[in-house]
Amino acid sequence: MTVSRVLRNRADVSPATRDKVLAAAKALGYVPNKIAGALASQRVNLVGVVIPSLANMVFPEVLGGISDALEDSGLQPVFGATDYKPDREENVIYEMLSWRPSGMILAGLEHSDASRAMLSAAGVPIVEIMDIDGTPIDSMVGISHKRAGREMAEAILAAGYRRIGFLGSKMPDDHRARKRLEGFTEALTAAGISLAATEHYAGGSSLAKGREMTAAILAANPDLDFLYYSNDMIGAGGLLYCLDQGLDVPGQIGLAGFNGLELLDGLRLRLATTDACRREIGRHAAEIVAGKNTDGMIGGKIIELSPRMQPGDTIRPVR
Repeated sequence: MTVSRVLRNRADVSPATRDKVLAAAKALGYVPNKIAGALASQRVNLVGVVIPSLANMVFPEVLGGISDALEDSGLQPVFGATDYKPDREENVIYEMLSWRPSGMILAGLEHSDASRAMLSAAGVPIVEIMDIDGTPIDSMVGISHKRAGREMAEAILAAGYRRIGFLGSKMPDDHRARKRLEGFTEALTAAGISLAATEHYAGGSSLAKGREMTAAILAANPDLDFLYYSNDMIGAGGLLYCLDQGLDVPGQIGLAGFNGLELLDGLRLRLATTDACRREIGRHAAEIVAGKNTDGMIGGKIIELSPRMQPGDTIRPVR
């Protein structure tokens, strides 16, 4: 009976006894049949995690936060990528739910009607992450991207920039980038300023693409004095292009991205950016699924974290 409790991850076993049972099971090469257990419980100890891309450098930190929070819960995350395509997301959700997981964590709030219907009927905790600008199916954890855009615009205007351009990749499929742009342009409009130019690209992000897009927007609009990028990767490419061209950054032209990627800390200038609290988002989402909430609530939680604007070296100091 004690062995059974340990293998089913019951809480009513002492840590010392649990360690002994697990050590013996491993020594014997024993792996429990989770499928057989699922037939009785109608659930497997898996948590479906659906994200737009496994290649995007933003999501490993989110996945790390999820894995950390689930480590002692008896639950295991399984990942699926959608490439920002609603029909692919439908397929991933369908396949994951067919295994009767113990919960689902999904990036974003925008889903097809079919996806929302499947998730609403799943009967398990559903946590939508990265964004709180919308209505969740069940729970959501993230930041307001409209607020992040507004706060960046306000910082740029306070530093004296007025001819501002926006560059975005994965447009218009990246709904969070779209919301940041909405908040950004709202703040500019409130100050009596219009966005001077835009450069959009439907594909993924890279340093090379950032350089290419920056060259294009500056060739068409040489009087721009600030470039706001939808993410740090293309922003870093733009920074390298500007430095190669001998432009004075941030005096002649300022730049900012989004995500707060530590990978870019080695650049000669630190790109202005916004930290999107990725690891914290992943941890909070996993805690909801695992039932680790101190308030005793199961589902229906909204956790809003605050975007952290980092001026770096590419925005003029406010005098």
